Order: sequence, then structure tokens, then C-alpha cells
Amino acid sequence: MVELIGIGFVAGIVAGISPCILPVLPVVLATGATTAPTGEKQSFRSRGRPLAVVGGLILSFSLLVLVGSEVLSLLHLPQDFLRDAGIVLLVLVGLGFLFPPLSALLERPFARIGFRQPSGKSGGFVIGLALGVLFVPCAGPILAAITVVGATHRVGLSAVFLTVAFAAGAAVPLVAVALAGSELTKRVKALRERGPRLRQASGVILVAMALAIGLNAFGALQRDLPGYTSALQNHIEGSAQVRQELGSLTGNGHASLAKCPIGTAGLVNCGEAPGFKGITAWLNTAGGKPLSLASLRGKVVLVDFWTYSCINCQRSLPHVEAWYKTYARDGFVVVGVHTPEFAFEHVVSNVRAEAGQLGVHYPVAIDNNYDTWDAYDNESWPADYLIDANGDVRHIGVGEGDYTGTERLIRQLLADAHPGIALPASTSVPNKTPTGEINPETYIGFEGLQYLLPDDNVAQDLPAAYQFPVSLPLGGFGLSGTWTDFAQEATAGANAQLELAFQARDVYLVLGGTGTLNVSIDGVSTQTIDVGGIPKLYTLFRAGSITDGNMLLKASPGIKAYDFTFG
Repeated sequence: MVELIGIGFVAGIVAGISPCILPVLPVVLATGATTAPTGEKQSFRSRGRPLAVVGGLILSFSLLVLVGSEVLSLLHLPQDFLRDAGIVLLVLVGLGFLFPPLSALLERPFARIGFRQPSGKSGGFVIGLALGVLFVPCAGPILAAITVVGATHRVGLSAVFLTVAFAAGAAVPLVAVALAGSELTKRVKALRERGPRLRQASGVILVAMALAIGLNAFGALQRDLPGYTSALQNHIEGSAQVRQELGSLTGNGHASLAKCPIGTAGLVNCGEAPGFKGITAWLNTAGGKPLSLASLRGKVVLVDFWTYSCINCQRSLPHVEAWYKTYARDGFVVVGVHTPEFAFEHVVSNVRAEAGQLGVHYPVAIDNNYDTWDAYDNESWPADYLIDANGDVRHIGVGEGDYTGTERLIRQLLADAHPGIALPASTSVPNKTPTGEINPETYIGFEGLQYLLPDDNVAQDLPAAYQFPVSLPLGGFGLSGTWTDFAQEATAGANAQLELAFQARDVYLVLGGTGTLNVSIDGVSTQTIDVGGIPKLYTLFRAGSITDGNMLLKASPGIKAYDFTFG
């Protein structure tokens, strides 16, 4: 782990000299060059301010990556709240350079922790806090792993140390820029003599850069510059050993289940089933009380991992519900472990509402922290773990389909647990698993982005103008108008459109926000969807058989598009 932390620090330095940091450089340079106010020693200011900027940046960037998403979810705040707050804070600090009374007001919260003038170290610390939530270094494997750990709430000491090391490395080039500005001011007499004017100029720069970052004024420049650090980044972070250590940050799972065969026709013995770990809430149990595998000993249990916006899960749910209703009186129990894929699926009220809409009546365990997911070493939605009356895992099924085979094994385990039992007739639910070649699942947020064309102009977390490609091959999609592409979704702006070349019988899209989405197929408008309420899966197209087509979506501003799935 020590070696990985060292690599993380070096990777941070590389990220700190990448094209992605261009928007914050003028702010850092202006901060370092700003002269001290009258009566304050120049040497104190010049030594303290750049280090304070770095300290604030490391603190806020590390907290944002590791716990920002969770805190925002707990407070029911939008995911871009901290970024907007950082822009506002940077504007206020800039205005503080222009208007000293405002500067003194901003300093007060930091007076108790040993800082003095906001134009000195405390002002630098405030600027660092703002920059930490605006600083978006180019992501490599290390930053990606840290982000996943934070998003899935798997933060341990190793992840904290790695995050701080990366942030400190990324701050090294920035503190060098700030120190260079400070040294320039010390050495150039004309700059020292124009201290008040230089402070005012720095204030103007801070305000201007904050507005420019908010308006994505640097987006085109960042996209046009070559990725001059990519090769170096891949060399440092791309080794098999580094990737293996990064994978260990999320835990090793359940060793026996990791080695257990998947999708066997008959029963196997994979050892004792893990318990339900880290469950934050229970639905469809008496009084919301938790269940345990120990209390279910003697029953046959199906643990079904699902998430409500997943179309594959939605197609499998009627089969699982039918088994639950048919065999419950014979000692069969289903526990649906809801492990979220998207941020909005962490909200328990959303899960409760959608479970009701989807007809789920068996117990549901809310696994927001992925603890039970990890305990089963699970990797897929949906996934089924069939547990016998002795508490051992006897079958693992991944994905849709083979419902007849799974039900046959359920009946076999019930017969083994209760010799001579007269079981009811098998269930009869249509199997809607796609059998022909169709589009793969298509994520629109940059975290899982694969099929966007052209694929070299995505501005992460920033609004940008896009144009459709000249041609669109089957399976690809393009954007037009203004979109802001976040990790999990893209939010529509002015004149936002999306074009998709599909091969499928059915086309679905997870949508959030509020507004309308007009759907056209091969140039003919087919429907206008009113989007509102909790984010969920919407049906865009249905046909009797697998069909090739071109879909054009026109989204009103504020519509959030997450993920295409196909049937």
C-alpha cells in the first residue's frame, strides 16, 4: 500500500500539469502575486498564502471525492451544489480583494483556527477550499478508483491516504505557480509599489475566472489541446500491479462464492451463505424489521440482487414475484437486495415507490453501501443466489433467462427440505428475455460512456455545445445542442438533442429532471413524454420484432438522461 500511495502522489503531479488544470492556473498565480495590505509583513504573506491555498485545495478536493456524493444525498442537495458554492465563494473572495470590509467579513470564520487577515493565509485557505471543488484533474485509473470508492461509500484508511496523496501531488505544480507569483512580486520593485492596485487586479481576475469556470469558457481550449500527459499517466498508473492494488480497495468479497460456478444446470455446494450486511432499511417486512439468514434457517431462500431502473431486473421481477407467491406457504422466501447503480436509487422513498409500481411484495433489503453486494462477491444486476434449508448457497444465476431451470432447482430444494411435500403447479410467466442481437446497454454519463460519436470532445461536469456526427453507425449515439455530461447522466440545456442508431425490439431510457422529451423514429414523431417525479425507466419504442431504426430525442432544458437499455 505504501508503494501505491507513492504512485498516487506521482500520478497527482502528472494530473496537476495536464490540460485539465488550465482554468485554475490564473487564480493560483494571482493569489501568489497579491501583495500584502498596508501594515502586514510581506515575508509572512509570501510564505503563508501559497501553502494555505494548497492546504485548502487538498482538504476540499479530498472530502468532495470521498464523501461529497453521500453528504449531498443525505442533505437532498443536487450533485452540482458544491461546484456552484465554490464559484460563489471564489467570487466573494475576489470581491473581498476589491472591497476590504467584505474581506474582513470573510476572515471571521477562520480567526478561531489561528489565521489572521483574509488577504494573508486565511484568504489563501478560503481560495483553496473553493478551488478544491472546482479542480477537475484528468482522470486516470487512480482517480477513477478513488471516485468509485467514494461513490459506493467504501472509504477506508487506505482510500483516504491514497486520495490525500493524489491531491497533494496535484497541488505541487499549483503551489509552484503560486510561489513563482509571490517571488516575482518580491523581486520586482514596481509591483511592490503598486500593491493596492495589484490586489484590485487580482480581485478582478478571481471574479472573472470564477465566472469563466461557471460558463465553461475553457471547455473548447481544453478539448483542442493535445493530451500531452496521457502517455506518462498510462505509464505510471497502467501496470497490472497498480490495477490489482486499486481493486483491493473495495474488498475481496466472499472467497468461496467467487470460486463457485455460475449458471449450472444442477445444484452445487458453494458453502455457507453470507449474511445481510450493512442494510440501511427494510421494505415489505413487519414493521420494517430486519431479516437474517439465521432466522430463515429451515427455509429455502432466494437472494435476488436488483436495482429498480434496470430493465433486465424489471423483466425478471415478475418471475421472482410469481415464485414468492406460489411457494411461500411451502417454506420459500425471497429477499430482494436492492443495490443502487445510480445516485437517485439510494433514496429509500424512490425504491419504495418503484417497488410498489413494479409489483414487488417480498422483503427488500436496501444495500446502499454495497456491503451485502461485496459479501456475496456480486458483480451483476440481476443476480440470484439460491440457498438451501441448511443455509448453504446451492446455485448462482446471473442475468436474465433460464427461469424454468431456476424454478426447477427451487422445487428440488423444497422437496429435499420437506420430503413428501405436494408442491403446487409450476408458474407460467412469459419469458421476455431478448434472444436476437440487440444494442448493448448504453450509458450517457462519462463514467460508463462508450458509444458516443465523436468520442473525443466530452466536457466532464461542464456545459458544452455538441454537434451530431456526419454518419452514425448501428449502436452509436450522438449529441447536439448544449449538454452537461456528469458521471452518471447528461443534463439537457438549450436545443439539446440526442440521436441513436438502434437494433432492438424495445428501447428504454432512464430519465430524471422535469420537462418533456419528444421521440422521433426514422423522421416521424411518435410520442412526447412528460418527465417528472423520481428518476425512472421510460419506454421510448416498442415493436413486435427486432428492428433497425434511427431515434431522435429532443429534450427540454433540465431533462437528465442516464442509460439506454434494450429488449
